[in-house]
Formats: sequence, structure tokens, C-alpha cells
Amino acid sequence: MSQAIIELPKLESLVTLRLRPAIELTDDQFFALCQINRDLLLERTAEGDIIIMPATGWETGSRNADITGQLHNWTKTDGTGAAFDSSTGFELPNGAERSPDAAWVLRSRLAHLTPEQKQKFLPLYPDSLVELRSPADALEAVRGKMDEYMENGARLGWLIDPETRRV
Repeated sequence: MSQAIIELPKLESLVTLRLRPAIELTDDQFFALCQINRDLLLERTAEGDIIIMPATGWETGSRNADITGQLHNWTKTDGTGAAFDSSTGFELPNGAERSPDAAWVLRSRLAHLTPEQKQKFLPLYPDSLVELRSPADALEAVRGKMDEYMENGARLGWLIDPETRRV
């Protein structure tokens, strides 16, 4: 039995919905939009554009679970921070709401959050994060997200590219 290899197109933005200047969503409205569309992975850029990302394939999902599991295990041993998976949204200082594939935040930074803030996107940047490039991701687009995280306070970011076997 032969296997067919399918090349997926590499797109800069998979689907981008531009809202401004027609619509200006508050942070609470964007959070509510994400909650009523739980089947979609939504991020918001600093310019207010909404990026709609598809679910990943099983290979990328398995790799991401492995990364998140290793970060979680290390976090439990280390005790100085908390680990987060790809479904966690972070409100960056530039106004973007992003969801890295895996993230870590110092407990001392989380201690200042109110109970209400803990129920929504975290109003802070991750201290460390991992982005796993999937076959449909354009490398420059993922590098741009990494730059945005670093420009907004992240101290360590890993961009893992399984295709080129580079970090």
C-alpha cells in the first residue's frame, strides 16, 4: 500500500478578520466571542484583527501534548511558576491576545491577579513560551509572533520547527 504525501500551503495568516475601524471590541467582548465560539481558536492582534486558526493534525497535536506535559512536569518539580497549554489566552501589553502552544509564568506574578482575572485571559505576558510550527504555518508568521512575545516582556521563547528539525 503506498502513501500519498500532501503538501499543505504555507499561509501568512490563515484567516484574518479585520474589524477596525468599523467595530472596536473590548477585552471582555473578545473573551465572550471566544467563549461562544469554543470550536474556533481565536487570537487578536495588537491592531484589533482577529486571527482564526484551524485545529492541528494529530502529529502536531501529539507533539504539542508532549511539550506541554514536559513543561508541566518540570513546573511541578521546580515550584516557582505555573504551566499553561495552548488553550490559554494572554493579554499582551501591546493589546494583542495570544495563545502560545505552551507557556510558563512565575507564581509571584500570578499572585497579584484577582479571582475575576483568573477566569479570563491572563492580563500579562508569559515569562517563557513555546511555539510549535505546524505544517500550515508560514515560518515568518510564527517568527513574527515570537518577536511580539519578546517585545512584550517574555524572557525566553522557543520556536520549534519539526520540518527543519530546528529550534
